[in-house]
Amino acid sequence: MKKPLVGALTALLLTGVGATPALAGGLDAEPTTTAGKAQAAQTAQAAKTATAKQAQKKRPKAVNFAGTVALSNCSGSVVRMPDSEPNDPALVLSNGHCLESGMPGAGDVIVDQPSSRSFDLLDASANEVATLKASKIAYATMTDTDVSLYELTSTYAQIESSYGIKALELNAAHPTQGTAITVVSGYWKKTYSCSVDGFVYRLKEGDWTFKDSVRYTDACKTIGGTSGSPVVDDATGKVVAVNNTGNEDGQECTLNNPCEVDENGKVTVRQGINYAQQTYGIVPCVGVGNKIDLSAPGCELPKPAGQ
Repeated sequence: MKKPLVGALTALLLTGVGATPALAGGLDAEPTTTAGKAQAAQTAQAAKTATAKQAQKKRPKAVNFAGTVALSNCSGSVVRMPDSEPNDPALVLSNGHCLESGMPGAGDVIVDQPSSRSFDLLDASANEVATLKASKIAYATMTDTDVSLYELTSTYAQIESSYGIKALELNAAHPTQGTAITVVSGYWKKTYSCSVDGFVYRLKEGDWTFKDSVRYTDACKTIGGTSGSPVVDDATGKVVAVNNTGNEDGQECTLNNPCEVDENGKVTVRQGINYAQQTYGIVPCVGVGNKIDLSAPGCELPKPAGQ
């Protein structure tokens, strides 16, 4: 788990060249008159401007801190579903193991539990611009995944109107291997950039088992306090996963040392490699008014015992 570590806190305190097109003869030859040269220069400048504008449209926006939050012990983000409405109560996404009540046990699922937790809202430059308040834990579990969703006392429209900050949108599709991603930690005000290295059939850590986890390439050296950080697709700006753990010491399947288990039961330990839990599966489980509906078509999130 990536909760804050004392050691981490102490440590924190103490390019492409384009090819030049060749000149052709005949009608495309260099003009010899002054007027012809001027017109050619204008045409070339117009073409260059059009090319630059086209490149700008294709270039994804840099991932920043806008919409992320800092919890007392973890990171998180204000998120919306593709169909969320401006006047819906906003949701904060983090990890199940970041709950103020402690880590849920294996098999535990929490739904609609009152909460008055607060979150420090960050702007694009990681400045704290507001304190948001929860009204309840809408959903939380560490079974199959590691996720918590807090419902806030503020709507998306109120947050945007007051602070100019929009929620991050959850991508409704499964991420793909090789996708360039950024892990954005509101707790540390730090980002980590890497790619999706692959997907883990089962990730076991202590008493918990997570399904279809995202494995990062080794460039994402996430640390304690990054738990709950949104994992953002660099190309779309949408959230594809929530950061949650990593193997710190090379141990096998212990707390802070998750192991990978494949379909045949083979266990692999990757010391220094970090992981996240996909979030596309949350989308079908959030209905009208941003209310959790675990019986909705396509919703496969774990349900409380007896449901």
